[in-house]
Amino acid sequence: MEKKENTGKVFLIAGSEPLGSAGVQADIKAITRCGGWAAAALTCIVDEDVNRIKGIHHLPTDLIVSQAESFLGTVGADCIKTGILPTEEIIQAVASVLRRFNRQPILIDPVIVNFAGEQLVSDEAIAAYKSELFPLATLITPNVREAEFLLGHAINDPENDLKKLSEWGCSVLVKSVEEGKYLVDYLYNAVSETLTPHPKKKLILDDRNGTGDTLASAIATHLAKGADLATAVERAEAYMSYFLAGPRYYISANL
Repeated sequence: MEKKENTGKVFLIAGSEPLGSAGVQADIKAITRCGGWAAAALTCIVDEDVNRIKGIHHLPTDLIVSQAESFLGTVGADCIKTGILPTEEIIQAVASVLRRFNRQPILIDPVIVNFAGEQLVSDEAIAAYKSELFPLATLITPNVREAEFLLGHAINDPENDLKKLSEWGCSVLVKSVEEGKYLVDYLYNAVSETLTPHPKKKLILDDRNGTGDTLASAIATHLAKGADLATAVERAEAYMSYFLAGPRYYISANL
């Protein structure tokens, strides 16, 4: 009998986004397409249309914790990925769960700054990311604006800058560093102390909302299926090339 490929279980701790292009909705699509099994604890519900965010409604912290404990304590995960964690209290609570269920890779996708550089969460929440979550992470995946926010300056020396971001003991993938005609995702592997660039040609996209979520979830899936970090990132980058170049659902305000 042919042996089936391992279907890794990825557990998400993130928010629900109704347009389906980001948040848990985008995560589940990417995980499924990459051959994994997705499950999730919701942290918040975003109320938005194609023009604006109308509100972010946090779920109770004890409910977030209970959702995570219900899955991790009975089914278990092969990788855990976090998305939007909107408050300091929620970050601290999630960190306490991760410390108790830390037998698998943990991917922290820090939702702290949008692509325009605007801060999305409080200073206290950012401090909690640094003190509570980053030390638990196998990999953190900030976009370039988030990386520059954490560094306090623009990225001008990727190797040293990413090494600085690994000071919490985690590996680092910084997404979409502009270099001429290319956007480069840089991976710094804290174990091997190596920097690997993943360049890609710039694409003109009508909507890039959720592309970072999709990449991070693809990486989490391959980690869950047993790939090492370098291989997981390489396979996820290949998936993103297919995902961005192929037909996508386009959501227009003119529908």
